Amino acid sequence: MDDESINKAEIYDVIIIGGGPAGLTAGIYTSRARLSTIMIEKLGIGGQAVLTDKIENYPGFKDGIYGAELIHHMQEQAESFGTNIVYGEVNRIEFSEEGNIKKVFVDDDTVPYQCLSIIIAAGNEQRKIGVPGESEFTGKGVSYCATCDGAFFRNVPVAVIGGGDVAIEEGMFLTRFASKVYIIHRRDRLRATKILQEKAFKNERIEVLYNSVVDEIYGQNMVEGIKLKNIKTGEKTDLSVNGAFVFIGYIPNLDFLGTIVKKSDDNYIIVDKEMATSREGIFACGDCCKKNLKQVVTACGDGATAAFSAQHYVERLKGEEYA
Repeated sequence: MDDESINKAEIYDVIIIGGGPAGLTAGIYTSRARLSTIMIEKLGIGGQAVLTDKIENYPGFKDGIYGAELIHHMQEQAESFGTNIVYGEVNRIEFSEEGNIKKVFVDDDTVPYQCLSIIIAAGNEQRKIGVPGESEFTGKGVSYCATCDGAFFRNVPVAVIGGGDVAIEEGMFLTRFASKVYIIHRRDRLRATKILQEKAFKNERIEVLYNSVVDEIYGQNMVEGIKLKNIKTGEKTDLSVNGAFVFIGYIPNLDFLGTIVKKSDDNYIIVDKEMATSREGIFACGDCCKKNLKQVVTACGDGATAAFSAQHYVERLKGEEYA
């Protein structure tokens, strides 16, 4: 929906910050409950899920489903029930001195969106390695998305840094294009699920280099290689590759929150079983929350719970709660 069609003078029931699987599910549930709902998304709907080649563990799809396809269906469903999607970056949240109005400021606008409740589904962004050459060669051989950039690396060797599910999934995807895919992992065994490891080990184009970390990414105009260090022996080696794909985890997108809600030491939002934060009327769901398992299916469950909690909170404020 065009931002111009949103009336900023109106006080909406719910504002959802973030348009990934958690936010979209929350939108489906709040809109079905006939709560007026705005979703604010910074870049594009879908978050990390839309960049995933194929999701094999989402229930109901025995052969898997492409991330972009799943997100497309979720967005259509949310919008069909009445979720209004606007684009922009939330920079702060304020609270009205009177009543329970929350104000959400977007981009450089001085007029905020207003609501009774907020659901934070801001997700994560890729964690950087933090070595020389990484920022200089981003977009010139360094990438954080294999499905976005893999086709640019046809018939050349590439490295994937990481050892979790995402790293292995993206590494296998890259074998469609690259002549060789080196998996660089700092430990002596992978963290990825066993079924992914089995598939990777069967692929002749994949080679895993254990106990290794990246010291530097180098080249002239484009990536030409990476310097590796074996953390057990201290030995340093050069690996000739034309691409370096980084998948070493994520950090939450929560700079706009400040100290409004309680967060963990590693900056994730702390929620209870109802997805309520430490601030009344603010709920959170998905990968921006402190939890053990970050998957599309758990994000969707979080989103449904957060929406249900927000619904009851709004109904209490309006004196409409079904007792």
